[in-house]
Amino acid sequence: MRKSYDVVIVGGGVIGSAIAYFLAASDAFSGTVLVVERDPTYAGCSTTLSAGSIRQQFSTSENIEISKFGIAFLRDIGAHLTVDGEAPEVAFQERGFLFLADPEGLPILRGNHEVQRAHDCAVALLDPDELTARFPWLNVDGIAAGSLGLANEGWFDPYALLRGFRRKARALGADYATDEAVALAMASGRVQSVALAAEGPVGCGVVVNAAGPRAGQVAAMAGLELPVHPRKRSVFVFECRAELPHHPLLINVDGVYVRPEGPSFICGVSPPPDRDPDCLDHEVEYWLFEDIIWPSIAHRVPAYEAIKPGRAWAGHYAYNTFDQNAVLGPHPDLTNFYFANGFSGHGLQQSPAVGRATMERIVHGAYQSLDLSRLDYTRIAAGAPVVEQAVV
Repeated sequence: MRKSYDVVIVGGGVIGSAIAYFLAASDAFSGTVLVVERDPTYAGCSTTLSAGSIRQQFSTSENIEISKFGIAFLRDIGAHLTVDGEAPEVAFQERGFLFLADPEGLPILRGNHEVQRAHDCAVALLDPDELTARFPWLNVDGIAAGSLGLANEGWFDPYALLRGFRRKARALGADYATDEAVALAMASGRVQSVALAAEGPVGCGVVVNAAGPRAGQVAAMAGLELPVHPRKRSVFVFECRAELPHHPLLINVDGVYVRPEGPSFICGVSPPPDRDPDCLDHEVEYWLFEDIIWPSIAHRVPAYEAIKPGRAWAGHYAYNTFDQNAVLGPHPDLTNFYFANGFSGHGLQQSPAVGRATMERIVHGAYQSLDLSRLDYTRIAAGAPVVEQAVV
C-alpha cells in the first residue's frame, strides 16, 4: 500500500465502492484511490443487510432524478461493471412500489405524485375501486388512494451491486485496505492524512466520508458535526401459501412494508421514535413483528393472517435526523473533506448517482450531470432542511 493517495475513501460499502469506481473509470482523473473497509466480508454491512430496493416515488426532485439514473445504470450494468467478461447479475425484479394513504395522508401522497409526474415517472394514483381491481387480495378498508409505480421500480441483489462496483474499481486500479480509520490529521485548513489502525498514517489529497452508520464518528475526527446516526432496522421473513398475483412492494399507511422474496416474503417497519436509539448491534427486535408488523399486514392483506414466520436479520440506516436526505460534497471550510452520508435507507439505490456526483465534484469542482447542490452540507449549517417525505 502506498504512503499517500490522491483520494482516500473511508468506507467500502456500496457508496464508497461506487465512488471508487467512478473515479477510477473517469478519463479526467489519473490519480490514486484507496478505499478503507473495516470488514471485507461485509457480513454486517448496511448494503448487504438491506431490503435491496429501488424506486422513483420520492418527494424530493433530486432523489427522483438520482433514482432515474440508478435504474438506467442497473439496466445497462454490463456496460459499466463487466470484468474479464463477467457482468454482475443483480436479478432486478420490476414489480413496483405501492404506497397507500388514508384520508389524512392523502394530501402528501397527491403532492408527491405531482412532483413525480413532473419528472416523467411512470406512476398511477389509484382510488380504492381501482386498487381492488388490480389487487383483489388487498383490503382497502380506510384507504383513500394508492400510488403505484408502473415501471422502473422493484428490488434486486444488494451484494451483487456492491461486489460489481468493488471488483471493477479494483480492476481499474483502486486499492482496498482491510483496516479502520481511527483519526484524521489536519493542518492549514485541510486533512493531511488518515490514521489507520493497522497501517498507520496515509497521506491524502482528498478524504471522502462514506462510512455509512459510522459517518458521524468519522466527521467528528475532523471536528465536524454531522446529524447522521446509526439506526437499527430489522427485516423479517415469512411464508404464505395464498396466491397473491402481481404483488408489489407494499407500504401500508403506518409505514409497514412487505414484498415477495422468491417463494417467501420479507417485511419491516421503522421503530417508533421513542424506541429508536442510536446503536450498532445486530440483535433483531422481534417485538416489532409481533406488535406492529403482523397486525398491520394481516389487516391489509387478509391472507397474511395465516403465515409461517422464518428467519430475521437486522441492519442499519445511516439516518439523517436533520431532513432524511443525503449530505454530499465538500465541507465549506474543510474543503478536502467530502461527505457521502445520511441516505436514511436509500443508499443502495442512490449509489450509482452518488458515485458519479462525488467524482464530478472531486475531479471537476462542480456537478456535471445532476445538480445536487441542494444536498450540500451548507444547508445543515444554515438550518435549511430539504425534507424527504417518502422515507420507508
